[in-house]
Amino acid sequence: MKEVSVQELKSKIDNNEDFQLIDVRESFEYEVSNLEGLNIPLSGILIESDKIAKDKPVIVQCRSGKRSAQAIMLLEQQGFDNLANLKGGILAWKEEIDPELDVY
Repeated sequence: MKEVSVQELKSKIDNNEDFQLIDVRESFEYEVSNLEGLNIPLSGILIESDKIAKDKPVIVQCRSGKRSAQAIMLLEQQGFDNLANLKGGILAWKEEIDPELDVY
């Protein structure tokens, strides 16, 4: 499974690269803090897979990287081949990029 570090993600955001960020945490988690990705909780990832781009890179994130890895495995079975997991999730973002970010 392809992985992207939080530094790589920050660089993509800073450079206005064309990619999609999907946050597979629950909506209450997303409300606490998010990186402005599209919130599709893991439990609905297959139902809402039509919202996920197939024509550009997609980075999938969660709190620590475990749920996003599960989401990627499910989506790859549906034919997606443009997905990368955010290594360490939003916890790594807080630790390495934005220590002021609220996480639970």
